[in-house]
Amino acid sequence: MTQKREITAADILPPDVYAAERAARRRELVALKRQRRVEVGPFVTFYFENFQTMWFQIHEMLHIERGGAEQIGDELAAYNPLVPKGRELVATFMIEIDNPERRKMELLRLGGIEESAFIRFGSDTIASIPEADQDRTSAEGKASSVQFVHFPFTEAEIAKFKTADDIMLGFRHPHYQHIAMIPPAIRDALAKDFA
Repeated sequence: MTQKREITAADILPPDVYAAERAARRRELVALKRQRRVEVGPFVTFYFENFQTMWFQIHEMLHIERGGAEQIGDELAAYNPLVPKGRELVATFMIEIDNPERRKMELLRLGGIEESAFIRFGSDTIASIPEADQDRTSAEGKASSVQFVHFPFTEAEIAKFKTADDIMLGFRHPHYQHIAMIPPAIRDALAKDFA
């Protein structure tokens, strides 16, 4: 089945319909995200995005902010870049530290982390490309706790990824050099983003 690559205004439910379906949609999203989530190291979690996750995010923004039809264009512009376009994986990664003081200290050490993520399998390494909407590391070198990255693949890399058993997701940042394995079930879910 081919994945949709762009959310349009025609995909947006009327507010009352979404409100009525919201609880059921949220349950579906939780199950979907479980198949697209990878923890790397002690405090970073990747959430790989697709059409469905961004569709839900747009609807949540519209539901919470209640900006009406005028808000739809802005939300589409904000979230469509995070829908994979067929030869990439796209992820939001969160730096999750509960203690505010420790979080501030770590974020000051992690400037540029968005440029250091990678996916590796066999002899292939796919480097992250940060979403270009804005700088997510401040001039002072402080990283944002929410980062958006793209992993662009060649056709040959896509073919290898779909059957690889040794897929690693990690960072080569000097202050955060952690790696996690992507299990086969998550690999299979992510491979659908190339369909």
